[in-house]
Amino acid sequence: MPEFTYIAKKTTGQQVKGSISATGLREAIAALTQQALYPMRVEAAQREQPARGWLAWRTPRVKSEPVAMALSQLADLLASGVPLLEALNILATQTPHPTLSQVLGKVRDDVADGSALDEALAKHPRVFPDLVVSIVRAGSAGAFLEDALEQTSEFLGMQEELKARVKGAMAYPVFLAVMGTLVTVALIVFFVPKFSELFAKLEKEGSLPWATSTLLWLSGALWRYGLILIGLVLGILAAWRRFAASPRGQRVMDAVRLRLLFFGPIVCGFAVARCCRVLGTLLKNGVPLLRALAISSDATGNRIFAEAIRASASNVSSGDTLSEPLASSGLFPPQVMAMVRVAEESNTLDTVLLQIADRIERRNVRKLDMLVRFVEPALLLVMGGLMLFVITALLLPVFEMGSSLE
Repeated sequence: MPEFTYIAKKTTGQQVKGSISATGLREAIAALTQQALYPMRVEAAQREQPARGWLAWRTPRVKSEPVAMALSQLADLLASGVPLLEALNILATQTPHPTLSQVLGKVRDDVADGSALDEALAKHPRVFPDLVVSIVRAGSAGAFLEDALEQTSEFLGMQEELKARVKGAMAYPVFLAVMGTLVTVALIVFFVPKFSELFAKLEKEGSLPWATSTLLWLSGALWRYGLILIGLVLGILAAWRRFAASPRGQRVMDAVRLRLLFFGPIVCGFAVARCCRVLGTLLKNGVPLLRALAISSDATGNRIFAEAIRASASNVSSGDTLSEPLASSGLFPPQVMAMVRVAEESNTLDTVLLQIADRIERRNVRKLDMLVRFVEPALLLVMGGLMLFVITALLLPVFEMGSSLE
């Protein structure tokens, strides 16, 4: 039976903390009330997730599209009256994706052994991210599991569509950048040394142009220390990847993403949109505000936003409105906070949050499309500048030699 942690007050006003076993959130609150306790905060206990260790990361990643389709099919089966265990068995046997089919079979076995669905999904973080697990957990506790699965499927589908659009738009610029870099390096390493003797004679007669001297130095350095440089770059990338996988590194990466030139506001906008969409959806389905804030903090995909939302949840539990702590964080746009403030006064917070999410996502998609369109000409200018530098550095001594002969 699931465990719930709680913070409650006795009739004497004394605050107590503890845990209680119950089949759901409502049952846990009812049990505390029967014990003459006034619940202030009740949430699912942090479950032990041994599969998040080395064994869990052996599971290959599964793209969001097949996961979204599986969750949508599970929602349809449950809505049709099929029991959960049987629905999982159907999905495990009929899903065409081999890795996802294997994972769904493990989820079915865990549910058959008595685990909750969200607990079984949490054991496979490379297939079911925290967003999926959190919303499914809220749907199970709030008795709207079918809707939660369908909404999660829509979220994953929207994310996959956005990723596909960005990848498709960036394919050609990335190809240009890679090929341009390879051609430039090949010229510097293999072509420039053929002129070294000529440039050495010219250098004895007079000084070489700075561009030619720089190009010769760069060519010699790459020729002599190229392998060492490649090893150093690979080592730095490996160390950075390991650091980025740590909790501190993930937080640093999230902070850097928010401050990136041009891309930072887009990343921030999508985080705000995801938070508003998940929070509005949960409130619309009757999830308490504090619980909905805890779930939506995991849905932002950014730890800086998650910390701000959790801090706002603690302020809300002490009696403040939602708009005040969120506005003080400085992460949410002022116009969004103004709409949230009005929605709180008119008791239409769930509807307004969904409208905010729609507007921000449409605006961010337009910004992203425009930004991607500028990437291609910018890369062409950079590659052209590099090629121009190489050609100019090679030809300047020849021009100077010709002018001296006249």
